[in-house]
Amino acid sequence: QVQLVESGGGLVQPGGSLRLSCAASGNIFSFEFMGWYRQAPGKERELVAGITSGGRANYDDSVKGRFTISRDSAKNTVYLQMNSLKPEDTAVYYCNADRIGINYWGQGTQVTVSS
Repeated sequence: QVQLVESGGGLVQPGGSLRLSCAASGNIFSFEFMGWYRQAPGKERELVAGITSGGRANYDDSVKGRFTISRDSAKNTVYLQMNSLKPEDTAVYYCNADRIGINYWGQGTQVTVSS
């Protein structure tokens, strides 16, 4: 059973930074795709950033230039570095992994951007 455990969320002021971590229970290169989604109250879950097993990253336009997705294969962990945070980035952030068409999700971590 694949497990994804997120950490790193919290309360931060506008303009601040946070780094989210997603620790996987297996080799992250066994997943064709890993990504970070977010869901704000009353809104649908949306893809924020993703990275393929080949290392290609993609970002939602709303976070380009501010967020960076990366991975550490030795730790089986994927990160989301979030800079220049805005109040509209407030949401629960979920780690996602896809393997042979099967999606796995973490439990989510709350990010709140507020002064």
